[in-house]
Amino acid sequence: MRLDPIDLRILEAVQRDGRITKLALAQKVGLSPTPCWMRLRKLEKAGIISGYHAKVAIRALAPIATVLMEVTLASHRQADFDRFERAIRDIPEIVACWSVGGGVDYVLKVMARDIDAYQRLVDALLEREIGIDRYFTYIVTKTVKEEIVLPMAELLPEQP
Repeated sequence: MRLDPIDLRILEAVQRDGRITKLALAQKVGLSPTPCWMRLRKLEKAGIISGYHAKVAIRALAPIATVLMEVTLASHRQADFDRFERAIRDIPEIVACWSVGGGVDYVLKVMARDIDAYQRLVDALLEREIGIDRYFTYIVTKTVKEEIVLPMAELLPEQP
């Protein structure tokens, strides 16, 4: 799907405020409400907008531990990757998992009540025998930047 500058402005606006009204969105992107709403619906139907979410400041509720974890699997057959990925999808504390190239196979973002809870999660993963050979733990001590708004203009190729 080809996006024009108005589509990009719509995407940027709804990323910043998923609860923006039709009228406010139309004003922000420089369209009348009906064409703006039709464009928004087109972006949703195309799967470019995949949902609307609230950002919860969990640390306002409890002192949560955020941990990054590198994982290397013992074997590198497709079945090994599939088994690991199936297991990871079912664990709610693992809030992100990326398959990566380089010296490790996966990088995970884990949010746990505390470091003890994180270690219990790791112990349970190892007991399940899902192919983990090695893992490395990095405890997040401070969040310097964590964007939820994608820089659309910088990421997409220039449109003619």
